[in-house]
Amino acid sequence: MTTIANRYEFALLFDVENGNPNGDPDAGNMPRFDPETGHGLVTDVCLKRKIRNHVALSKEGAEGFNIYIQEKAVLNQNHALAYKALELKPEAKKLPKGEDAKRVTDWMCANFFDIRTFGAVMTTDVNCGQVRGPVQLAFAKSVDPVVSQEVSITRMAVTNEKDLEKERTMGRKHIVPYGLYLAKGFVSAALAEKTDFSEDDLQMLWDALINMFENDRSAARGVMSSRKLFVFKHQEKLGNAPAHKLFELIDVQRKEGSQGPARSFADYQVTVGPAPAGVELIEML
Repeated sequence: MTTIANRYEFALLFDVENGNPNGDPDAGNMPRFDPETGHGLVTDVCLKRKIRNHVALSKEGAEGFNIYIQEKAVLNQNHALAYKALELKPEAKKLPKGEDAKRVTDWMCANFFDIRTFGAVMTTDVNCGQVRGPVQLAFAKSVDPVVSQEVSITRMAVTNEKDLEKERTMGRKHIVPYGLYLAKGFVSAALAEKTDFSEDDLQMLWDALINMFENDRSAARGVMSSRKLFVFKHQEKLGNAPAHKLFELIDVQRKEGSQGPARSFADYQVTVGPAPAGVELIEML
């Protein structure tokens, strides 16, 4: 597989309808938001989780596409696989000496998609070093301020027989009636050389960004959809324009005649200015 030779930036527009895109466990699982502006937030970790889940489903069993960070994963056991494959004996918290240290780290990159994509700190008891990944994401932020609505729910069943005559259990869930979010991401060709992040991996990333909500449905998240994916491809490995200048080309405004709070993607108009010399704009969605 060919390692990527170009720098990229990308912008993903996604929305939520009557759901909680990313609850904050320190705030009763309320949707995350900026308290100064009211704009909704979705963390980079949340987006990476969805990318990992999509890759795990679409590449299940495929060589080189294992997922390192997943539910109930035991990281030391994952690290031990590298030592076993390379016929090395691990020492507690120590990397092997010389070239073997690179071999262990390279094995982890080759076998785990999310390590060669996002990087990982693998300096646990079974030490596999650390890797800085070529793909990074910032927090997604809603285009407009969002309103967090608390909805009461009831459960008709009871846990114990003694509770049959009592009032049914009351619960609450938090939703955003509607929110359109913009996430920004970066792909470094220079760092891709360190992890062997390939053109095939890059295509897998684009596919995940477009489809990651399709097999991640739940009552709590309502209806979430990827709406637009803009990719800026640089001619040079180190880039041809500052990332912030490229992101500023994307303009999201309320459509003329749209009134009241936005309640669908149809309430917005998205335009993108021409890319500067040396940068190709690719609209993937």
